[in-house]
Amino acid sequence: MNSRPVLITGLGALSAAGATVADTAATFRSGRPGGGPVTLFDSPLAYPAFEVKDLPRTFLREGLRTVSLALAAVDEALQEAALVKELPKFRVGVCLGTTVASQLNDLDFYRSYRSTGSAPLEPVERYLKGNLSDAVARAVNARGPSLTIVNACSSGADAIGVALTWLRNGLCDIAIAGGADELSRIPYCGFASLGIMSAELCAPFDRDRKGLNLGEGAGVVILETAECAAKRGASSDLFLAGYGSCADAYHLTAPHPEGLGLERSLAKAFAQAGIGPGDVGFVNAHGTATLENDAAEGKVLAKVFGPGIAVLSTKGFTGHTLGAAGGLEAVFTALGLREGRVPASAGFRNQDPLIPLAPVQKETPVSARFAVSTSLAFGGNNAALVIGREVKA
Repeated sequence: MNSRPVLITGLGALSAAGATVADTAATFRSGRPGGGPVTLFDSPLAYPAFEVKDLPRTFLREGLRTVSLALAAVDEALQEAALVKELPKFRVGVCLGTTVASQLNDLDFYRSYRSTGSAPLEPVERYLKGNLSDAVARAVNARGPSLTIVNACSSGADAIGVALTWLRNGLCDIAIAGGADELSRIPYCGFASLGIMSAELCAPFDRDRKGLNLGEGAGVVILETAECAAKRGASSDLFLAGYGSCADAYHLTAPHPEGLGLERSLAKAFAQAGIGPGDVGFVNAHGTATLENDAAEGKVLAKVFGPGIAVLSTKGFTGHTLGAAGGLEAVFTALGLREGRVPASAGFRNQDPLIPLAPVQKETPVSARFAVSTSLAFGGNNAALVIGREVKA
């Protein structure tokens, strides 16, 4: 594969932790999670969730909340990249990951059709408009490849990895990549039925963790070839160095106990980036706070990087945002490199004796050139992104 540099020229993030990247950074510094009762829909279940409370009305699309979340994050990323007006001049690809999309909001339609044999067709029309990447590409007039990745909870990370291959193989000059997902009744009930939701705020990697909290949001990066950036007079100290993915296919919903797929994903990402584990300053882990995920992931991270590696999970601030998680956490990883620090891993108090490392418990300075973001998903899917920062002498 062509290994030419791929810059990260824009970041956009929207979640319960904040409406912008700057808001999110402030929340991280405060150490105060934003989870609470569900208000977006009625449910007899009482599990806390992480809702976006301040989605700008400018981006609202009726019945298409995931699209709305994505548009807000895309706009912030394009603003930072100074591309809002310049985008039509370039070949721009859109690759976004999701799991819920905006496709699970039509229960009344299905209920009516099942009971009466007919129903209004507006929900069907809305469903057809809910292809995430297509909706974003049309909104920003992007004229390049467009692909929506639906690969469970690694979708956002996989979308960024696919966009990296586009750029390195000359399919486009710029790519809008990441993930978005809304909080929806169906996955809320579904995850509860799996017995992996916590009635308390989640505690990734903690000895007493009881499960995950669902969240919603969008995380987007603007990826750009160095040649394209130079042509328009743009620059960035952040870059995407490598991507690896592997499905161990161990179980429908649980990771391999030894984390074999994650370990292979990391090896692939390192090989593509041309680095080794010792070059990595910190890892933004998937860290869902479920028993199986944290045990398997913690075991692999300690094996690959050593137990002293700085590790955190940001899901204590955002909840598990499903297809958006890989996109948001890529943004947070880039932010950590840019700021030279990572926040305390929210919710963690006591080390699990079965996990040979512990996440950071206070804001921690980092100075390495590279960091890693990991994503684990149903079906045994695993993804790893290596993000870098050029450090000026």
